Amino acid sequence: MEELRRRCEELVKQLNEASDAYYNGKEELMSNFEWDTLFDELEQLEQRTGYILPESPTQNTGAEEAAGEREPHEFPALSLAKTKQVSELLKWAEDKEIWLSWKLDGLTLVATYDGGRLVKLLTRGNGTVGSNITYLKDSINGLPGKIKYQGHMVVRGEAAISYPDFELINATMDDDEKYANPRNLASGTLSLDDPQKVKERHVYFNAFTLVYIEDNIVSWGRRMDLLEKEGFRMVERERLTAQTLPEAVERWTGKVESGQMEIPVDGLVICFDDTDYAASGSVTGHHASRAGLAFKWKDVSAKSELLYVEWSCAASTISPVAVFEPVQLEGTTVSRASLCNLSEMERLGIGKKCMLEVIKANKIIPKCIAVTQAQGEIEIPDKCPVCSARTQIRISPRSQTKTLHCTNPDCSAKHVKKFTRFVSKPGMDIDGLSIQTMLKFMNEGFISEFADIYHLSEHAEVICQMEGFGEKSCENMMRAIEKSRKVHPVNFIYALCIPMFGVDAGKKIVSCLGFEGFLERLEKKEGFEDIDGIGPEKSNSVVEWYENSRNAASVQRLLKEVEIEKVEPLPEEGGRCKGLTFVITGDVHHYKNRDEFKAYVEAQGGKVTGSVTGKTSYLVNNDLESASSKNRKARELSVPVISEDEFLERFGLPADSGEEDH
Repeated sequence: MEELRRRCEELVKQLNEASDAYYNGKEELMSNFEWDTLFDELEQLEQRTGYILPESPTQNTGAEEAAGEREPHEFPALSLAKTKQVSELLKWAEDKEIWLSWKLDGLTLVATYDGGRLVKLLTRGNGTVGSNITYLKDSINGLPGKIKYQGHMVVRGEAAISYPDFELINATMDDDEKYANPRNLASGTLSLDDPQKVKERHVYFNAFTLVYIEDNIVSWGRRMDLLEKEGFRMVERERLTAQTLPEAVERWTGKVESGQMEIPVDGLVICFDDTDYAASGSVTGHHASRAGLAFKWKDVSAKSELLYVEWSCAASTISPVAVFEPVQLEGTTVSRASLCNLSEMERLGIGKKCMLEVIKANKIIPKCIAVTQAQGEIEIPDKCPVCSARTQIRISPRSQTKTLHCTNPDCSAKHVKKFTRFVSKPGMDIDGLSIQTMLKFMNEGFISEFADIYHLSEHAEVICQMEGFGEKSCENMMRAIEKSRKVHPVNFIYALCIPMFGVDAGKKIVSCLGFEGFLERLEKKEGFEDIDGIGPEKSNSVVEWYENSRNAASVQRLLKEVEIEKVEPLPEEGGRCKGLTFVITGDVHHYKNRDEFKAYVEAQGGKVTGSVTGKTSYLVNNDLESASSKNRKARELSVPVISEDEFLERFGLPADSGEEDH
């Protein structure tokens, strides 16, 4: 018995340490699969011995920390009991009407409204006390600051970051800043005290229950409908009975297995439609017996032989990926799994030859959870896979995590954000080149500078065979690259990633000097501070940037690949749109897109706004008879509605200027 008690104490310590890391955005200590296995073992031991420690995770909710002041909840945010058996769901549902929704994998937040305004935002904390993060309310999407309802209202929801945003953010993080999963990133993000930084990370609030409202609305479904009408981003939900529940669970599980979910989920939740009945249950430990029941999928694992470890550079970190004999997991073929870093490789005991046990965490992300039959040692590369510079092992002072790094400050993988700006819509406008795609190409040696993008067609045969690509997606990408070869000078200047030089600075210079004048001044190392709105700081920035021979050479190589559209400088008295305000809506056909249309108007001294007002000179819409709100508003205010053709007749440059046909 004493041995069993010691095991209980050991499990409580392990699980609590892992929970602290999980809830507070720290280095992940174990996978959900491993945590659930140990938790189940602890539960069984506690039942067998009757020995239950007060700090046992079976008795307490996990608690996340945040930067705000601690504050008690008006209504305790208790956790839900969990099961992995559909039969348990059926037993719990009885003969009542129930709702099925996602168990989102993020951080629970509690929003309080009074007088139609969001007055308080708390993290769940330990369920009784949370952290006040109201200062972040404007940085979280899907959380309205104002609502129509004027009474007291309390809403609970999950703050989550999507998989695409997680991959994008993680790919540009350095050293030990990378997060193991979207949930860790969401937790780390809401611990920041910088609202702008939080806003940049695209955290979404997903309302999953209306905790309190002054009106007598008993139906959970109607309460959720009210939240949706008030403008909340809602968790998906479906009304069911016990008879229809098994089919629905299978169908919803299929959505996850087929990769349809962009937002991270780690299970399903059922709750009663009758909220009075739900509130009549008892509270056991930290669970309210009728508040809801969470269903977690049983993780399915498979064993496979390691073929080799692939090393991939992103930002300054070189990360290991296990490549193994393909196995079937959750209905898909899996042959690769991230090993995160050198510390994780050591923890698992990866050998040059070994057998891996792999799962799909949350049915999506392949993850290695165990290693057997390990032989030999993995060779840590001494050269960066992108630039061949020397590598270096670093140990984080915060978490003692070992990571591998490229020592070359000019390695293109370290500057992938610049490539993202280069291909963005305000830049060269190239679809199909995400940050992850460019990192793949960098690690394959296809891209090291901007001009290399225009030679990707030379690698088309290899790209078509790469994971995540096919013939069609490759063709679309090549077509977008070719289309971008003709570019407006303002977009080109923005794409160069000159420090302190955005679209506005480009517009001012092109309007005043034209592109040729811009290049001429760069070559002569002359400044631009004589141009209104540039100033000495921006002027010095661009001159210093071009004095770097790498940047100058990059521009010259790019100019061999692209054609800069001819844009004449504005005459001193102003352009053809001077003093006029336009609203542009709908599809355009002469201009490449609305951004290019807007650039022309501004280059000609005009202004483009997003909404029709009494100050609008013209609404440009190729569908003149449209019943859109902008057309209706224009008619109400007697604002002329003209087509793109009419615009060109009145405000376009003469045909011999080269500007009329876009």
